[in-house]
Amino acid sequence: MIKRNKEILSVAEATPGYYDIKLLLPVFMLVIAGIIMVYSASSVLALKKFGTDYYFLKKQAMFAIAGVIALVTCRHLNYRYYRVLAYPLLIFSIILLIAIHIPGIGFSAGGSARWIRIGGLTIQPSEFARLSMIIYLAYSIDKKRENIKDFYVGLLPHVIVLAIFTALILLQPDFGSVVILCALAWIMLFVGGARIRYLASAVLMLLPVAYFFMVSASYRVRRLMSFRNPWQYSADEGYQIVHSLMAFGTGGIWGTGIGNGYQKLHYLPEPHTDFILSVIGEELGLIGVVVIIILYAVILFRGINIARKTEDSFGALLATGITIAIGMQVCINMGVTLGLLPTKGLTLPFLSYGGTSLLINMAAIGILMNIGNPITKKSYKRN
Repeated sequence: MIKRNKEILSVAEATPGYYDIKLLLPVFMLVIAGIIMVYSASSVLALKKFGTDYYFLKKQAMFAIAGVIALVTCRHLNYRYYRVLAYPLLIFSIILLIAIHIPGIGFSAGGSARWIRIGGLTIQPSEFARLSMIIYLAYSIDKKRENIKDFYVGLLPHVIVLAIFTALILLQPDFGSVVILCALAWIMLFVGGARIRYLASAVLMLLPVAYFFMVSASYRVRRLMSFRNPWQYSADEGYQIVHSLMAFGTGGIWGTGIGNGYQKLHYLPEPHTDFILSVIGEELGLIGVVVIIILYAVILFRGINIARKTEDSFGALLATGITIAIGMQVCINMGVTLGLLPTKGLTLPFLSYGGTSLLINMAAIGILMNIGNPITKKSYKRN
């Protein structure tokens, strides 16, 4: 009977409609939780600004539907097609990053120019650039795997492409996305087999540049100072962190209940985006935060497992890059809301309000599912 059940399971996993439940379930749970918490965090703000408390709820629900469509599409699109699309996607990302600075297309908010408007859509190009960079690195490292240890073949071309992306994103400015992009490239090159001494040298060369960039603007210096002691700067640069910590402290173990949070009432700026975890901490307490962390852990462990079991080096690198990108964004966002890292403008994947972020992350999960699909693996072995 047990043998028969295993046979049925193996047949089910080998069907074209197979979906990785271990990956899909936590993602959907986070998306649903995100819709609920975006409404809870934004209803008062939306009512004051747009005259309806459902404004952000409706948009997030629409983003979620679009995200599901993107996930299903990418799940059924063989990931090897991205090898052909690596350079077109890279060029398209650069065009989008440049378009931010074109009057009438790009627009600013909160002192940063990170968005463009195409028709009625608002797009954040840095989110798309991150995925295109992952695809490019996976393709390029796989293509050059025989010479990956050569400096001029295995490292320099990737550093040049990374430098172009970094320069364009720093112009926005978006230091958080740059940190993720650089760390992502470093780890993928490390996994791909690049020489450690070249990678270590690159880090040592970048440290003075990063230091100069951090101290070159007064608001960044104040941000670093407020990170060390947010309570001393609670009226300006430390304001967000102080109210974020107050939200977690108020929530305690069980939370105040959904909708009963206090810090979202015009105290915590933009609580439905970068600081949505603070609202979760206040309204769902430590238990709610732990559940969120567990769901992310399941996604990351599943992603790592898919990367480990994929024999195709391109697929393994692609799965590694997607998993690392999601993991780093989660860690940085949580670190910021808990006062463990300086403030960065990064959303929490699947939870925070934001169409581009949700759409790209859902598409990335679809790609991850396709890489881990048994049928895709069998077609690779036949080829």
